[in-house]
Amino acid sequence: MRHTIIDVSGMELTEKVVAIKRVTKTVKGGRNMRFTALVVVGDGNGHVGAGLGKAVEIPEAIRKGKEDAMKHIVKIAMDENNSITHDFVGKYGSANVLLKKAPDGTGIIAGGPARVVCELAGIKNIRTKSLGSNNKQNVVLATITGLSQLKTPEEVARNRGKSVEEIMS
Repeated sequence: MRHTIIDVSGMELTEKVVAIKRVTKTVKGGRNMRFTALVVVGDGNGHVGAGLGKAVEIPEAIRKGKEDAMKHIVKIAMDENNSITHDFVGKYGSANVLLKKAPDGTGIIAGGPARVVCELAGIKNIRTKSLGSNNKQNVVLATITGLSQLKTPEEVARNRGKSVEEIMS
């Protein structure tokens, strides 16, 4: 599931390689070795994306993964505590990631792949729990899917035709 694409021309993006896998394909002459790299990029200010790169050499796979991640950057709704606006479960394939809002001072409580996504998105306080599949690629994509579907109180109020005070009570 892909989301709205955001212009990345003026952003300072940091990248982090989540996983590198060696993939083999058996052909008539023997085995073909390739590498796939799962890369997450973010600006630390509410924008994050993930991509997959495949190549014969690792650095080339990482470069391709970074380019793919930059094409799929999403915006994340955050509150004044640098946490998420509400609890949500992100789903991708059989991976489910529970994202819980946390008060200031909590820090990032998350497993490996989900932690990388939260750090690069600029979230400072969050609790997450990976449910279902432990596949790194699916956990990363489930986290990004969940974060991208979060709504601010202002958006919810506008959609329902109410004031923010009515929604928050």
